[in-house]
Formats: sequence, structure tokens, C-alpha cells
Amino acid sequence: MARLRILIADDDPIIVLDLRQMLESLGYEVVGQAGDGQEAVELASETRPDVCVMDVKMPGLDGIDAASAILGENIAPVVLLTAYSDRELIERASQAGVFGYLVKPFKPNDLPPAIEIARSRFEQNQRLNQEIAQVEERLEARKVIDRAKGLLMDRERISEAEAYRRLQTTAMQDRKTIRDVAQSLIESL
Repeated sequence: MARLRILIADDDPIIVLDLRQMLESLGYEVVGQAGDGQEAVELASETRPDVCVMDVKMPGLDGIDAASAILGENIAPVVLLTAYSDRELIERASQAGVFGYLVKPFKPNDLPPAIEIARSRFEQNQRLNQEIAQVEERLEARKVIDRAKGLLMDRERISEAEAYRRLQTTAMQDRKTIRDVAQSLIESL
């Protein structure tokens, strides 16, 4: 199994150093270190890590806003490490789509479950989003085909089965999808 690639973001260089050593001793590869949220977003875009581990409180763009940007670009899951556990921050992190939230101080053994589960959930979300996109595409194709069938049925006074057969035959002859043939028919009328 390949080592997971981790991006670290924290404005405290001592914490970054400790976290890097901790992650590497646990078998992870640290692919980048950022000192603020904006740098984290840029590094995440460049390095495409498997997981981003970042502090909440950083200058400029905080960890939650950085997480939102990283997740908005669908780059990697984010696990937040913070000394703050107040309700407002937790709600903001949840709304941003953060995949993990660990409160400092934490033990080194607390990191692997948070990182592994974050990556697993992110991959599940990726698959679900792909499935949703495929279902939406099929639904749109079905709507176009049904509309074209209706136009053929009205214009040619044929059955639904015959209208579909004509679309299918034209698609095979023209080496196009039935949806493309249906769309062309709709646009030609």
C-alpha cells in the first residue's frame, strides 16, 4: 500500500516541525508545509496531497476558509488540528466540509485514524459524486430522447416503439449516440 502524502499547514514553525516528524514516524510522506491558509491552498493545488492537516487559527486565511477552498477545488480531505473546541468553530468546520477535527493536545496515535478515515470518506464522496453525475447525465439523455420520440410520433404519426427504433437506427448508421441524434432532431425542427 502506498504511503499517504500529507500537506501540513500551521503558523507555528515548532508545531510544523513536530507534526512533520510525528507524521513521518507514522509512515506518512509530508509533501509540503505552509505557514498560513493561503499558502496551504496554493501548495495543495500544486502538490495534490492525499490529506491536508492544518491548524484553524492562522494569519490571513484561516484553516477553515483554506479547507473550504481546498475542498471546493476537490483536491483533498482536510483534517483540522486545533486548540479550540468551541461550537462556532466546529459548526464552521462542518459547513466547510472538513473531514476531521482533532483538539490539541493529541497523542501521535490519534492521527492515523483521523487521516485514514478522512481519506476513505473523501474517496467515497468522490465515487458518489461521479455516480450522481452519471445518473444526472442519463436523466438528461432520457429527457432529450423522450422529447425527440414525441416529435417523431407527432410528425410521422408513428408509435413510440417505432420512433425509438428510428432514433436507434440513425444513431447506428451515423455512429453517434442516441442522445446526439435526438438532440440534432430537436434542433432541426
